[in-house]
Amino acid sequence: MQPRTKQSVLMPDEARPAGESSTQVIAVSSGKGGVGKTNVVANLAIALTKAGKRVLILDADLGLGNLDVLLGLVPQYTIENVLAGTHTLDEIVLKGPAGIHVLPASSGVPQLTALTESQQVVIQEQLAQLAGEMDVLLIDTGAGISPTVTFFASSADETMVIVSPEPTSLTDAYALIKVLARQYRERRFKVLVNQAKSPREASEVFGKLDVAVDRFLHVAIEFVGSIPYDDYVHMAVMQQKAVFEAFPDAPSSQAFRKIAQQIVQWPKPGLPKSSVQLIWQRSAIHAGN
Repeated sequence: MQPRTKQSVLMPDEARPAGESSTQVIAVSSGKGGVGKTNVVANLAIALTKAGKRVLILDADLGLGNLDVLLGLVPQYTIENVLAGTHTLDEIVLKGPAGIHVLPASSGVPQLTALTESQQVVIQEQLAQLAGEMDVLLIDTGAGISPTVTFFASSADETMVIVSPEPTSLTDAYALIKVLARQYRERRFKVLVNQAKSPREASEVFGKLDVAVDRFLHVAIEFVGSIPYDDYVHMAVMQQKAVFEAFPDAPSSQAFRKIAQQIVQWPKPGLPKSSVQLIWQRSAIHAGN
């Protein structure tokens, strides 16, 4: 058995003053799989790091995590070890490309797809402390509307829903927003259109979703932008790299850079967008004191 890692990869000089919690927490979710959500997370993380931000990614697809595979990382320990009580989140952090920090998930562990309340508390408390040392925390949730997905999505400052031009993607994105709006009383969402063949197609996709949620759910969605369909993305995946790292001048990389520059300018929301996020904010303040 390998000895436990005692030294965090988070260096002491990265710590914030006690009591300060200005970390931007963004959950990246999708109604269905196959829309490129994890790829978006990986590339945005690197783009944000290149923009001078300290970025931590939580692979919250706890039973089917693959962010580490996408980035060519080989984790020794995962969140499964944290939930088993043998390690802490701080001890499983990996350093990824461009200096991003990654909390890897397990794969093929179905019992982790439905966290108990006590497991949620463990993740929430330890994550609040780690995130306090970062500028941005990106939560790569699983796809769908499971309780674990909606828990992480509702915990964040912002929920970014990834959609593709496929009709099923739109339908499932609407379902995700509906659950978050009705069960967690979320009133605002960011939307990013991935794999768009043109800016016009991306605008049309967003427009369809906007009309539906406005008419039936009465919530606001904001168009963050779009990532074009790009063969370089597939080429990067085959190299187990983010396209932003492997092909920084590719069309998709340029789009990720533009969206990262937007995110840097997002103000910290003054009010929590859900009851779960209110608990999160209290945990973060407690961790900082």
